[in-house]
Amino acid sequence: MEAFLVSLGVVAVAEIGDKTQLLALLLAARFRAPLPVIAGIFVATILNHAGAGFVGVLLADWLTGEILAWILAVSFLAMGVWALIPDAPPGDDEVKPRYGPFAATAIAFFLVEMGDKTQIATVALAAHYQSLVFVAFGTTLGMMAANVPAVLLGEVAARHVPLRLARAATAVIFIVLGLVAAAGAWGYAS
Repeated sequence: MEAFLVSLGVVAVAEIGDKTQLLALLLAARFRAPLPVIAGIFVATILNHAGAGFVGVLLADWLTGEILAWILAVSFLAMGVWALIPDAPPGDDEVKPRYGPFAATAIAFFLVEMGDKTQIATVALAAHYQSLVFVAFGTTLGMMAANVPAVLLGEVAARHVPLRLARAATAVIFIVLGLVAAAGAWGYAS
């Protein structure tokens, strides 16, 4: 039970202000369908964190902290640039998007969570407690505790905040986080 409770608490706190929480806000505003977005977050997180428990220890031995820090910095900066690119307005003859809110969220969350601090925390917790099920369940519920409110607030904000403003604010946040992460990665090299 300790593995579950510690995992839940560590990840819930670590997720506050994390890039996946920002992604939850962005997806909620984009799709305006909170239940499929929440379900996508859940599925992606349980798959990602279960995988982290199985192979994370091997990855931690293989990749240095410096490489992980640079990957994080580049991903933040890329997300910041991507957030600045507006979606093309849909045409009358346009078909429905290939992926709906559930699949788009599951795919995006799974990929963005790769190498994230909560995934790394999951690896460390699974190695420490040697309890994959309790750790994966705890870290997943920690992610949900931090991201479900973000999705629900994102739905409300989408009705009142212009998308252009939300996009610009998201881009600024990701770029600042990218620069901070790059400074941290630079510290590894020194």
